[in-house]
Amino acid sequence: MKRLLAIGEALIDFIPNTTDSKLKDVEGFSRQVGGAPCNVACTTTKLGGNAEMITRLGDDAFGDLIVETIEAIGVKTNYLKRTTEANTALAFVSLTKDGERDFSFYRKPSADMLFKAQDVEDIDVTENDILHFCSVDLVESPMKQAHKALIEKVQKAGGTIVFDPNVRLPLWESEADCKNAIHEFLPLANVVKISDEELSFVTGLKDEEKAIQWLFQGNVQVVIYTKGPEGAVLFFKDGTVIDKKGVKVKAVDTTGAGDAFIGALISRLVTSEKTDVIQQLKEEGESILTFSNYVAATVTTKYGAIDSLPDLKEVNEALIK
Repeated sequence: MKRLLAIGEALIDFIPNTTDSKLKDVEGFSRQVGGAPCNVACTTTKLGGNAEMITRLGDDAFGDLIVETIEAIGVKTNYLKRTTEANTALAFVSLTKDGERDFSFYRKPSADMLFKAQDVEDIDVTENDILHFCSVDLVESPMKQAHKALIEKVQKAGGTIVFDPNVRLPLWESEADCKNAIHEFLPLANVVKISDEELSFVTGLKDEEKAIQWLFQGNVQVVIYTKGPEGAVLFFKDGTVIDKKGVKVKAVDTTGAGDAFIGALISRLVTSEKTDVIQQLKEEGESILTFSNYVAATVTTKYGAIDSLPDLKEVNEALIK
């Protein structure tokens, strides 16, 4: 069976009980399990796919909460490690009136950063596996080396690698460090997902068309360009373009919307009998984007990333209407 391998951070998001307030002025928060790779794994699983979460958590209450939450959804934790050397990562989020976010992270280091290259040695990889990763855990740490080791295993097995830069500058010593890490790993991916907010930062180009073409480096065959409520576009290395408008909703919290989008897209790939991911995206691109746009939009109408995920029945019924 095809599956998603999601490597990187799993953490606790603290969402404020008020909007349009600076973080220092927020008096109360609700806790939500989060972290981009974790969100993607949960989305893929809730929509019928098979996913493994690959990370390290603290041997603490927040780590327990993450394990209980994702296992209840069905995400597998066979390769999830625990440690007493660091705590589970935390992220405090403030929200504007339209649901946009500002982050403050507590992870110097957090447990996920201590996941090592040796920890991926027992992971059996096949050509049917899809590896997803982001840039947050590409800071200089053992976890960065673990990414390299797992990417190499997936490449050798003939699997598919999906990279979402998911830029979070507060976690980096400098913008240059963040950009350099993204540039280092981008050519290793087969599929790159990038948002309109990240495109010029990652590429250094203001012209949208030139910036998209710049991303086709190394092994990159497909660029998934997301534009928030405006929808998403699939760009293929051979020049094929598939564009689909977004779903208009009243957003209250955009946390995890991009993760829900790529998680939904991956769910369509891992639940399909087709073995050529690039060809499937080309043949079914319109329906896959429609499905993923709906899931991402739905997530923004509620607070938190995982708690607001729709299930497959809800999505299918909505799209039939």
